[in-house]
Amino acid sequence: MIGIFDSGYGGLTIFKEIEKLLPEYDYVYLGDSARAPYGGRSKEAVTRFSREAVDFLFKKGCSLIVFACYSASAMALREIQQKYLPTLRSDSDDKKRNVLGVIRPVVEYAATRSKKQKIGVVGTRGTIMSGAFEVELKERNPKLRVVSRACPLLVPLIEEHKHRTPEARAILHEYVAPLKKAGVDTLILGCTHYPHMLTDFQREMGKGVEIFNPGKIVAKSLKNYLTRHPELEPEMAKKTSKKQNGSCTFFTTDDIVRFKEFGEKFAGIKIGNVKKINL
Repeated sequence: MIGIFDSGYGGLTIFKEIEKLLPEYDYVYLGDSARAPYGGRSKEAVTRFSREAVDFLFKKGCSLIVFACYSASAMALREIQQKYLPTLRSDSDDKKRNVLGVIRPVVEYAATRSKKQKIGVVGTRGTIMSGAFEVELKERNPKLRVVSRACPLLVPLIEEHKHRTPEARAILHEYVAPLKKAGVDTLILGCTHYPHMLTDFQREMGKGVEIFNPGKIVAKSLKNYLTRHPELEPEMAKKTSKKQNGSCTFFTTDDIVRFKEFGEKFAGIKIGNVKKINL
C-alpha cells in the first residue's frame, strides 16, 4: 500500500498522476488540512507534523510514503529519512519502509532540460527559504545558476478560485519578473497548487522557457523506483493483474465535506470514502 501525504488539497495533483500511471496499487491519501498551509510554518513544526503523518500512514499498512508536499519534502524529509526511519527498524521487524519526496525527481528532470544552465524555482515562502531546490540542483550540476522566487499569494488565490482574475495575473507578473530578467530557460513549479496556473506561468515567461507538470515527473520517478526495488512488492500488496485497479482511502484532519467537494473540483478526480482523523 502506498501512502500519499500532503498538507491539504495540493497533493491531489500529484496523486492524480500517480494513480493514472500506477492504477494497480492501493493508496491511502492523508491531507492535513487543519494545519495547512505548511509553507509559512517553521522547520520544527513541519517536521513534527510530518512525523505524525508518517506514523499514521505506517499504522494504516503503508510500506512506502510519498510526500506530495514541497514544504514537507524541503523541510522535513531528510531528517525523517536519516534519523527517524532507522528508529523504526529492529531485528524482530524486517518490514521494509521508506519515505520519498517530490523535490528530487523534479530537480533531476529540470537539470537535464536546461540548455543555458539557468533554472528558475517558484514556491511557497517556506520551500524557497529552505534552499532545498538550490542544494539539490547544485549537487547535480555545480555550474547551474538557480533563481528562486517565493509566491505566497498564489495558493490562497487558487484555493479561492481567483487565479484567473486580472488581479491574480498582475501578481503573477510581478512574481516572475526577476526570473524573466535573469534569463532562465526552465522553470520549476515548486508547489502542488501551481500546475493550476501553468498556462499563466507559460504566458508570462514566454515560449522559450520550459515549464512542466511536476506530477507527471513524480509519477514516472515512482514507477522507476518500484521497478528498481522489487523487494517492496509483497509489502505493497500489489494486485496480481495489471488490469485490476486498486483502491484509495482518503483522510483529512479538517472538514470532510469541504475536502471532498473542493478536492474533486481542485484535482478533477473522483474522491470516494473520506474519513476525519486527528494527528
